[in-house]
Formats: sequence, structure tokens, C-alpha cells
Amino acid sequence: MRPRSADTTLAMSPRWRLAAILAGAIGLLALVAGCGSGGGDQGSAAGDRPQVVVSHPVLGAVVSELVGDQADVVVLMGPGTDPHDYRPSARDAARLGSAGLIVLNGLGLEEGLDDAVAAAESRGVDVFRATDHVELRRFGEGEIASGTGGDGDHVAGAPDPHFWLDPLAMKQVVAALAETLRSDLGLDVAARAGVIEQQLDELDAEIRTILEVVPPDQRLLVTGHESMGYFARRYGFELVGAVIPSGGTQAAPTAAGLAQLTELIRRLGVRAVFTEVGTPPDVARAVAAETGAKLVELPTHTLPPDGSYVAMMREIAHRVASGLTDGAGEP
Repeated sequence: MRPRSADTTLAMSPRWRLAAILAGAIGLLALVAGCGSGGGDQGSAAGDRPQVVVSHPVLGAVVSELVGDQADVVVLMGPGTDPHDYRPSARDAARLGSAGLIVLNGLGLEEGLDDAVAAAESRGVDVFRATDHVELRRFGEGEIASGTGGDGDHVAGAPDPHFWLDPLAMKQVVAALAETLRSDLGLDVAARAGVIEQQLDELDAEIRTILEVVPPDQRLLVTGHESMGYFARRYGFELVGAVIPSGGTQAAPTAAGLAQLTELIRRLGVRAVFTEVGTPPDVARAVAAETGAKLVELPTHTLPPDGSYVAMMREIAHRVASGLTDGAGEP
């Protein structure tokens, strides 16, 4: 019998020809993937860049703008997450442990991360805490209507972690972080830091202009929890009450505390109740309905669609101005 040629065999077996083509394609893809990977989970398109792991999105937006393409920034918390309630996943803990630098807010805001961060630090990972670099305020500064006595680290007299609601406090953090990035990771971000600091100065001036429509006797803030202290201190407002009379959101309002709050709103003529992430919506609505105050949500922990810290702060200022006037602060 005459042997078949290779051409004859392929012509007679189309299924085998297709299998051979697929096998070759798979082998080529494996070769390409192997050439493009740094190995395991460490590989990436920019595998030689350091990784900076940041706790919450507001801080992450500023860190990303500061480092540009010199580092990969990973933000652990998703949009609108209440940092007081956040607990890390196993993947989050692994990211913290392999980071080049961890950037935290500090002062107990991300207390759910404490154990994972401590483990990372024990492995030699450097940690930058933003609140180590700002002029701190303390909870209870001013007359805050209270019904629970606070919770955890967020009791009266404890340092307030919500620094990011003051652009000039954020400016202090940018300057300090730029130095840490240079010393710990060898990144030169001085030029970018200078640009961001100028933008924050301009933002501060813009917010002051937006808030000019609010008369001095109407600069009274009632909020979901005591998160607007830095904003109030910077722009001449007074915190007079909170639905959750605490710096965190874990505490629960009481009947006595809410009665005190509604009486205070009526007595002072407070025009609006401002809520944030973590405010019990039914309770806030009830307080507003009983007192006739407007109910206004503030995006204190939530970035706008463009991911901009500047846009977030501008929107907060507009909502405060509008809430405390007859809409004069609307953009």
C-alpha cells in the first residue's frame, strides 16, 4: 500500500487540521502571556512601579493626582463606603502586606483596618497617616446637642479625623506626603505637589466666595454626625447639633437626644439638617419634618463621577450655602 502524504492526510481529516491550528494558537498565547508577565500575582503592565495602597476614595483621589504615573494607587474602600464600618477582605490584607507604602487617614477612622495594617507594619511596610500632619480639632468644640455621649475613639475631646473637609488641611497633607514619597519610594513629585497646593489655595478662596451668601447669624450646622468640624472651623460656621451626636456612625440616637436636638433647631432657627454617609435616613427625615428644617445630603465621603476632590468640596459648599439660604448658593 502506498503511504499517504502529509497533504493527503490533512485533506482527508479537517477535524484534525482544526485541532492542530487551535493547539498552535493556544501555545502561542501561552508563550505571549509568559513573556508579558512578571510572575504570579505580582505581574502587571507596570510591574516595576511601586504600589501605594490608600484606605478611602477621597484620600485616594488626591494621592493618585500627586503620584501621577510614578506609582500604582490601589484604593481599598469603594465609592460611598462608610469608613467607620469598613472591614478588610483577605485580598485587602494581602494588598496591605505587599504595598510599597500605605496611606491612611488615621485617628480611628479606618479602625477596621487596624489589625491588617499592624501586620503589614510588622513586615516592614511603611505607613503614612494623614492626620499626623494637620492641625487637629477635637470633638465637642462648640455646643453640640448630645444624646449618646459618643462612641469608641470619637468621644468629646478626642481628635477629629475628618480633616479632608478643609482644603487647607489637605494642602498640609499633600506637602508631607510628597516628602514621604521621596524618602520612602524615591519618587520626585515636588512639581505635582506644588500644582496641587496652588489648586487647593484656589479652592479655599472659591469656597469662601460661595459661602458669602450665608449671613453670620445663619451659619449654624446640624449634621448627621459630627463630621463637618474642620469645614466649620475654616469657614466661620458653628456646629450646634447632630442626629448621631458622635464623630462616628456606630452610635445610635436616643429619644432624649433627638428631643434635645429638635428643641435646639426650633430655638436657634436652624434652616437645614445636613446628612452624610451613615446617617439614619428615617431619623433625619423625622427631625426635619418636626422642625420644618430642610433636609440636605452632603457628599462628605463620596466623590463625584469625575473623581475630583475639588469638585466634591465645591459641591459641598454649594449645598451648604443653598441649604442655609433660599437657594442663593446653588451653582
